[in-house]
Amino acid sequence: MTDTSFLPVSRSDLAARGWETYDFLVITGDAYVDHPSFGPAIIARVLEAEGYRVAILAQPDWRTPAAFTALGRPRLGVLLSAGNLDSMVAHYTAAKKRRSSDAYSPGSQPGLRPDRATIVYANRIREVFGDIPLVIGGLEASLRRFAHYDYWEDKVRRSILFDSQADLLVYGMGETATRQIAAQLASGTPIAAITDVRGTCYAARHPGDCVYPRVECPSFEAVSADKRAYAQANRIQYQEHDPVRGRAILQRHGDRLLITNPPSMPLSTQELDFVAELPYVREPHPMYDSQGGVPAIEEVRFSVAHNRGCFGACNFCSLAFHQGRMITCRSHESVLREVTALIKHPGFKGYIHDVGGPTANFRHPSCEKQRKAGLCKDRACLAPAPCPNLNPDHSDYLALLGKLRAIPGIKRIFIRSGIRFDYLLQDKKKDFFSALVQHHISGQLKVAPEHCVNSVLDCMGKPHIEVYERFRQRYEQLNRQYGKNQYLVPYLMSSHPGCTLADAVSLAEWLNRSGRQPEQVQDFYPTPGTLSTCMYYTGLDPRTMEPIYVPRDPHEKAMQRALLQWKRPEKRALVLEALRRTHREDLIGYGKRCLLRPGRPQEPAKNKPVAGKLEKPRAKPVRKAGWAVAKPKKNARKRRP
Repeated sequence: MTDTSFLPVSRSDLAARGWETYDFLVITGDAYVDHPSFGPAIIARVLEAEGYRVAILAQPDWRTPAAFTALGRPRLGVLLSAGNLDSMVAHYTAAKKRRSSDAYSPGSQPGLRPDRATIVYANRIREVFGDIPLVIGGLEASLRRFAHYDYWEDKVRRSILFDSQADLLVYGMGETATRQIAAQLASGTPIAAITDVRGTCYAARHPGDCVYPRVECPSFEAVSADKRAYAQANRIQYQEHDPVRGRAILQRHGDRLLITNPPSMPLSTQELDFVAELPYVREPHPMYDSQGGVPAIEEVRFSVAHNRGCFGACNFCSLAFHQGRMITCRSHESVLREVTALIKHPGFKGYIHDVGGPTANFRHPSCEKQRKAGLCKDRACLAPAPCPNLNPDHSDYLALLGKLRAIPGIKRIFIRSGIRFDYLLQDKKKDFFSALVQHHISGQLKVAPEHCVNSVLDCMGKPHIEVYERFRQRYEQLNRQYGKNQYLVPYLMSSHPGCTLADAVSLAEWLNRSGRQPEQVQDFYPTPGTLSTCMYYTGLDPRTMEPIYVPRDPHEKAMQRALLQWKRPEKRALVLEALRRTHREDLIGYGKRCLLRPGRPQEPAKNKPVAGKLEKPRAKPVRKAGWAVAKPKKNARKRRP
């Protein structure tokens, strides 16, 4: 018997519902997980709530056209997403090596979606269904909506709208745009005439086809030939990505125009509640049970997303260019209903793994001005210093967490999706920080200082290291005050634009002075569309148009990464070379500040005479509140690229 609580995935499912035909086919590059953390599931449930018949085609075999006709031709159109990640990021590491597993596929099996999945799937749809209305969306389409630098091919590619042959591209969080597109298609409007929907891109011949106030950025041909033009285009694209004051952006591609309408307005609290509480099964489809299930569900099964958007605006993060910087949040009542329902799950043990979002401790816009005027065009809310208009208030989030803790059957509520420590420190009330330490840390708190050199942090769009040090000291103080033995897990990044080899040595020194060596480090990954990727490709900071240093050589990048884990024997040769290249041989020796001891790596460490004395072997660093020295847990959440 087909489980009809999931949306149909086969002809037998359609028959079980008594459907001879259906309205929309939703194609995804991920396995079908009916959960509000999976974008295609959200879009499918939103359409279902509007009264449309929706079927799901997950990870179709792109090698054969027949896989795309398995459910027949939909009546109104095809909606297509590569999945929760860009397919190239899902398949390759920052070193461009093929990944050995895929958490969004059954049994973590790799290779179940193609590279550049949106383009491959879309071209198959055109092959089998001809001129059917075809709409692409999801993170891959969103970040590649303009002409963009592609790290894997090391060249500028044109907008994915043209390579996919799609009629429309939906960028950002697509519920509102999808509803409007579906309504127009259902009313008989030709897909070519749907040009007024905010949060969409389409191809046109004339600028006058755009119905919104507009600005033109350098063309595909210009940004392909001139890196300065690329940086100028990237700056315009970020400046106009605002739902209140943003204009449409036009970008020429040969004899056609890419028209990108202004972003959709964020969902209201009531609308976000509605979307979050649609009848998701909250599990992978049972067709994957024999293959080991879908591992990606494990991190979100007992987690709750209470907000959207992030005004943190780290330059290497895609959130600002996808969800946007404006914060919207769910009501307390909605979150309470979701958590209460989770208690009934047979696998629930009393622990909510996360009540978070892109940034957990954002529950309202960063200032009141944004509601009417939008976010500032050339000003970040938090870095390099907090804006004077910032409203750092955690009271609503604190009240929500208190209500959740009081629900019968709840043992602990954790916050694992990350917080902005600089924003937290700006809150003069201090009560949220105390509650965080007392109630909401499962042994480790993840924060992201990223680096210690302020010039590098400026390129990243992160606060200066002094801010992090104040946070760490306060964190340790609160842990002592409440008798807790909890650690910080710091995320650090190597090889970001602006980071020289000497800067990487400085980061290693900073870590060594503190008796710390992180288990988790990440090389900068130039993902499509971000400001940092623009810096990587052009060697220019698009905010200032000033040149910056970019570490591109794979060997230098390997040295920068090795410096963050200098104690590992297998890293010794790279660390030694880095110290010699930067003329920092003073860090090779037996003193407290040294990173390496002289001699061959296979020699055991021995006591050596220093200035007529015998120096004691250096003791292993004591675990202090504030740093984790243990290896991460087996199922710890992987960091987003």
